[in-house]
Formats: sequence, C-alpha cells, structure tokens
Amino acid sequence: MVELVVVGSVALDNIKTPLGEVSEALGGAAVYSSVAASFLTDVGVVGVIGKDFPNDYVEFLLERGICTKGLCTSNGRTFRWHGHYEGDMNNATTLKTELNAFATFDPELPDEYKKAKYVFLANIDPELQMRVIKQMENPKLIAMDTMNHWIEKDKQKVFDVIEMCDVLLINSDEAKKLLDTHNTIKAGKLLLKMGLKAVVIKKGEHGALLFTKEGVFSAPAFPLDDVKDPTGAGDSFAGGFMGWLAKTDDLSFDNLKRAMICATAVASYNAEGFGVDNLKKISYEDIEGRCEELKELVNF
Repeated sequence: MVELVVVGSVALDNIKTPLGEVSEALGGAAVYSSVAASFLTDVGVVGVIGKDFPNDYVEFLLERGICTKGLCTSNGRTFRWHGHYEGDMNNATTLKTELNAFATFDPELPDEYKKAKYVFLANIDPELQMRVIKQMENPKLIAMDTMNHWIEKDKQKVFDVIEMCDVLLINSDEAKKLLDTHNTIKAGKLLLKMGLKAVVIKKGEHGALLFTKEGVFSAPAFPLDDVKDPTGAGDSFAGGFMGWLAKTDDLSFDNLKRAMICATAVASYNAEGFGVDNLKKISYEDIEGRCEELKELVNF
C-alpha cells in the first residue's frame, strides 16, 4: 500500500561539475524525492515521461520498491535539463531546459494513491499542486515545495496552495523572496502564521531550519569531503523528511526534528555522487549511521 505520494518532474539530466559530468542521467524532483523516501516507506510516484525514457530507469524505480502506476507515458520526449556548477557549487547555471512532455503534464492519481496518508508536492506549477490536493481523499499531511519561477509568475497562487497544505519546504532565497524580506528567520515565522503546521527552510551547506508553534530547530549540514553533484539534494532532503514522517506516523515536534536529521543524512549521500548514483549504493543502515554521526556533531 502506498503511504506517501510524490508528484513532480521526471527528467533526463546533463550535468557538469568540477568533478566530472554525466549525460541523460535519471533526474527530476519526483525521482530524487521518491528514491530518498523509498528507504523509509512505500512510495508512489506521479509524473510524465516520453517514449524515449530508458526502461532501465523504470526498472530501477521498481527495484527500489517505488510504485510507478502514477507514471504516465507521453508520445513526446522526456523533460530534459542541462546545467553546470562552478566553484563552491552552491548554485547551478541552467544552460538549457526542454520541457517536452512535462509542458502538458496534468497529474492523474491512481485510485490507490488517493487514499495515501502523506503527500509531497514537488516544485511544479501551483495550479497542478492544487489539482493533486483535490484528488486526495483524506490525507494526514500534505507538504509542498516551490521555486522562484512560480513565485515570480504568480505569488498569490503559491499562497493559495500554502493555505491548502500542512508543511512547506523551501530554500532560504525563495522564502525571503516570497515574503519580501531579507531575513530568513522572519520569513519562517511569517510563513508559519499562514496556518502551516511546519515550515522547513533549506540553507544548502549551512543546514536547514524547522519552524513550528512549539519552537525552532536548526539541523546542521553533514560535513562532506567531496561534493560531486548537488543536483537533487533539496529534493532528496524533502524525500527523507517525508519518508521519515510516513514511516513513523508521528507529527510531534520531537519527531519532526528527527525527520530533519534523517533528511540531512539522505541529502548528504545524494551529493556524494552524480544524479541518483550514490543513492543506489547505500542502505537504510547507512542512513541510520549518518544520523548518529549528525547527533555526535552537535552533542556538547
């Protein structure tokens, strides 16, 4: 039974970093989030692919235990993203985006997905996020992500979706842009006042912040010797966070903090390889071990 539904992009990525490059690699927000969450719970992915999408990639998702009944095939080509990183790799430069089949993506949930307790809406058009929410029967928790493109295009629609959700996961620049402030803490507290149960603000190599009515929690980033490719780290973080909540079915402040640590651990593994390559090599035990290391990192 699907416990967590993940909706978003499925892509073929061309990525270049100072440590190498890959072509036509499996990517997309829905993929990173689903793979990350699959270590923890039963996931159903919703997205669109073209007829050119490699069958090996579908087989990999199935091997991870991810339900692909929500993955529809279009007659067009699969969404593609071309990007590169330089220097400290904190920001990607987009060289080319080919929406292809993703341009007409209209998410339709299989009946069994509609009964899921947990939903994660990756950074797709807020109009599509609303359509997904309306298809759900009685979810326990709905979380969403967004991005500058949607904030600049129609900020009010982003706010409309926020009002329909329980958790917002967003990076610090986007949060400040959404709230017209230069202060991340202020942005988090203002977002919380909009009726959300929790706000998670991702700060890349500087960790992440959790805001709830019970308090604020700061999760450190895991110190890595080698960051090969940061692509999908934020989506992997979201998948780890939602996967932990679905696994434990506990929305207490203490457990939300644990979810932040689990999310950080998964995202750190993601950044140590290109695309999802490193996530293919690890196990749940590896994630547990890195969570313990994170605890020691802040213990004093």
